[in-house]
Amino acid sequence: MLVERDHIGIFGKMNSGKSSVMNLLTQQATSIVDATPGTTADTKIALQEIHGMGPVKLFDTAGLDETAGLGEKKRAKVFADLKECDLVLLVIDPDTDDFATEKEVLEKARDLDKQILVIYNRFQPIGAERIGAVEQAIPLLRFHQKIALVAVDKDCRAALLEFILANFVSKNVKMELFPFLERDEFYVLNIPMDEETPPGRYLRPQAMAEEYITRHWAWPVSYRMDLGKARQGDASERKRFDDFLNGFGKRPKAIVTDSQAMDLMHTWTPDDIMLTTFSIMMINYVSRGRLAAFVKGIEAVDTLAAGDKVLIAEACNHSRIAEDIGTVQIPNFIERHWPGVQIDHNFGREFQENERLQSYKLVIHCGGCMITAQKLLARIRDLDSIGVPYTNYGVFLSYAQGRDALRQVLLPWGIDYHAAD
Repeated sequence: MLVERDHIGIFGKMNSGKSSVMNLLTQQATSIVDATPGTTADTKIALQEIHGMGPVKLFDTAGLDETAGLGEKKRAKVFADLKECDLVLLVIDPDTDDFATEKEVLEKARDLDKQILVIYNRFQPIGAERIGAVEQAIPLLRFHQKIALVAVDKDCRAALLEFILANFVSKNVKMELFPFLERDEFYVLNIPMDEETPPGRYLRPQAMAEEYITRHWAWPVSYRMDLGKARQGDASERKRFDDFLNGFGKRPKAIVTDSQAMDLMHTWTPDDIMLTTFSIMMINYVSRGRLAAFVKGIEAVDTLAAGDKVLIAEACNHSRIAEDIGTVQIPNFIERHWPGVQIDHNFGREFQENERLQSYKLVIHCGGCMITAQKLLARIRDLDSIGVPYTNYGVFLSYAQGRDALRQVLLPWGIDYHAAD
């Protein structure tokens, strides 16, 4: 199987030690190192295999702060390289004072949702106060992991590699939509189809689930529940559902339901059939297997108090009508159980532009079906860095039905929620 190389770019201002970092990684004089400003006239590229990461393409870029001669052309090339990179290594000399270049790299890389790691390259022994001054000058650094080293010291290579491996998520990580899927088994997709359901097609998570199940030699079966009748206690709706399940030649292995039907499905689903939700499926898939982090975040709900702030984040800007989950159902539940909690919303790019993320007690994110893994992981990294817990719609709506309901929908993913009590 052909594995695509991860692209790692080294960025910063002139004479910050970018080429030394390149040589430290490649273990050879790949780039010319000299104190003369502007030594790196064009991007130097090296292909390498890094143990634990696989094949990579390294970019040693020119300094962004050069203004003379070919300065503007170099800047254009550097920013073109930035767009191409999967990981940005921002090299900072903490013994300098002007950080305009570093701020520019950070802003542009974050705007592109790039993974960013910061390397403080020490040219001389410095105290912790120098790094503290840098972080005061560049507030966005609070969102990113850092390491301090001496780039010309080959003994620092092991620490640098360990730092990169611990924090970088490769685009080659393979994710399964349903890791618990078994061949030649039935899987029920419970699709209520409310007023927001577009005609003529399934929503993306539903279509993805059907395709994945079919491609992996199992049998997807769609079922439309009438939520209105079921919630009114109409016995015929429950009978219709039970007759549906009993009509299979062999028992379905699992049911994947719309999250808003969890108030019914957590009691209607027989004990011998697994249950989960489309939203949980999507957040695990798009976050590259980080469902446990969204489960951990739900514990913050129990600590909410009047005056706390909760942010509800949706990745898209779809038209919202009727009983929308993010703008109606979740806010109503919070207001009933924790009066006085302030609820804010971010739609689309508003999350990236929110400068008050640290003020939230909890972030509740949608399923992420219309967002790339790159963008969602950028959001997770920001929240992890500032210590703000986060959960997701599917996890929240299941938790709203009680801890047993949440445990029920997490068991297919190998998470025993009671173990976290």
